Amino acid sequence: MAELRIGGVHKAYGPVRALRGVDLVVRPGSLTAVLGPSGCGKTTLLRCVAGFEAVDAGEIRIDGRTVAAPGAAVPPERRRITVVPQEGALFPHLSVRGNVAYGLDRSARRAGRVASILELVGLSGFEDRMPYHLSGGQQQRVAVARALAPRPPVVLLDEPFSALDAALRSEVRHDVRQALRADGATAVLVTHDQAEALSIADEVAVMRDGRIVQSGPPELVYSSPADPWVAGFVGEAVWLRATVDGDLARTSLGTVPVDRAAGTAAASTRVLLRPEQIDVVPLGDASTVAAAVVRRDFQGHDALLVLRLADGTEVTARIFDPSALPYALGDRVGLRVRGRARAF
Repeated sequence: MAELRIGGVHKAYGPVRALRGVDLVVRPGSLTAVLGPSGCGKTTLLRCVAGFEAVDAGEIRIDGRTVAAPGAAVPPERRRITVVPQEGALFPHLSVRGNVAYGLDRSARRAGRVASILELVGLSGFEDRMPYHLSGGQQQRVAVARALAPRPPVVLLDEPFSALDAALRSEVRHDVRQALRADGATAVLVTHDQAEALSIADEVAVMRDGRIVQSGPPELVYSSPADPWVAGFVGEAVWLRATVDGDLARTSLGTVPVDRAAGTAAASTRVLLRPEQIDVVPLGDASTVAAAVVRRDFQGHDALLVLRLADGTEVTARIFDPSALPYALGDRVGLRVRGRARAF
């Protein structure tokens, strides 16, 4: 297990500043997801850690050893970092065994490392298959096995599940996460998929315009986003105008308890709720606020209802049992808020 420490890293391509003072610590044996939109600098950060790009300022350290700094870069092959690309990039002329064993010395091969790592990724018995006989998900598992085989200090995963279909993507990413944990690997996953980052990472680092704007456990980033942009990027957001007095906010959905984000001092502000915090109940309860159903989005495992309040405000509620969804377009219902809002 190794600690990855990134401090004040800058990288520019001519006039384009891809990284603007990135700070990030990845704990030994953990998986950190660097989450951000296209063009935010996350792939550039991964390439700097791998040694494919030189940093302009700052430093990158692995277990206290500086591997990247201006004028003092360790070559990629000496960093012993492995990368899993978006598509497995397996050697087409080598079997599964040959791909995984590539880069291992003879002692490691004799010690049964190939068999043990294939078992970790759920591919025992596939040793003699050729890559063209494997599905896309199986090829990605082999790519992960190949990356883990030499026991590198850090594994970098560059959106490795993006080419898979939705059902397979969920299965493979959780199997890969289990393999990383079982092998004690320190890993960084670069992704733009919020569900992926929140579901499998120990820490989520949200990136915007070349900077890490918030990092922490997934549940903290989701429930206590640092700013409105993070709030909207990591999940569906319900925004309400509010008047905040102490730890209470008066909104069009009633008075709700509130936590203030850093720097929030104004009495008139706006508050964030998540769709799952809004309960939809039959109209008539005095503790609810009336609304009309204006849209239904069925998503299989749940459903989203868009509802219009009397003042014209539209809010979104998540229904966790869509098979029993009793509400049709135009129905009038009651809304009630659970939990605390977050004020900005």
